[in-house]
Amino acid sequence: MTRAAEVLNVSQPSVSKVLSNAEQQLGYALFDRIKGKLIPTPEADRLFLQVTQVNESVDRLRQVAENIRSMEKGMVRVAATPAFGYDFLPAAVASYRREHGELMFSVEILRHEELAGALLDSRIDIGLGFDAGNLPGIRGELLCRGRFVVLTPPEFDTGNGGAVQLEDLAGLPFIKLDNQGPLDRLLAAHIESTHVDLKPVAVAGSYGLAKALVSHGVGVAIVDEVTARSCWHANVVMRPLEPALKFRISALHIDNEPMSLVCGEFVTHLKSALQRFLDDPEKTG
Repeated sequence: MTRAAEVLNVSQPSVSKVLSNAEQQLGYALFDRIKGKLIPTPEADRLFLQVTQVNESVDRLRQVAENIRSMEKGMVRVAATPAFGYDFLPAAVASYRREHGELMFSVEILRHEELAGALLDSRIDIGLGFDAGNLPGIRGELLCRGRFVVLTPPEFDTGNGGAVQLEDLAGLPFIKLDNQGPLDRLLAAHIESTHVDLKPVAVAGSYGLAKALVSHGVGVAIVDEVTARSCWHANVVMRPLEPALKFRISALHIDNEPMSLVCGEFVTHLKSALQRFLDDPEKTG
């Protein structure tokens, strides 16, 4: 009781009075007095769990209210998965501000599975990532379709005019992805369906890391073309994977809620900027 009074910065009699009033209103004891100590009753333990959940809900409500207040200040808050966040998105923000004036942006990088929570909590307005089919309450506006590409050392030659088939990679040191994201699973299912026996020598936790491993001569890798074109590494050549394996690139937002005018304009800008980014011949190694 004394420690509680110190934490609350009140007198010990005040704490005793509050506790007594609470027990009287509830109709049962919250603590047993045993050898001069207060021991929580089973009822108090159950009540504590519920109170903790209520406090967490109140904290979340306060955060959502603060996030909504930020929206009203004219700030566009956008998050992207790592594939987009280190090169494409910063360039898109810069080009938008050059064309449309001094708009304030908040930019962050999140994993695919974190985008939905950030949108539903009103922490961000737009999420930039891959297909949103497995994100409840989230709608994906198609920006364009991307494709997987093969990253190889410069001396790698398939004899297919630069294009690479999975069969060409059999027996080569292969850098595998850890199959945690939607693209990882799509690629893994495709490889499994072809029955090509690839020989992994490393497992990379991200496509960017896989590209760096290729750059240092560890092996060859299959990555999304956005990552392949971002922050280019030396000693890496990007080659098309045949037959093509494609995926959706989407601007994500809360379903059944209209975007603000400025957010809609930025999504339109993202669409054209992304197409230019993927068509840039200087980003092919």
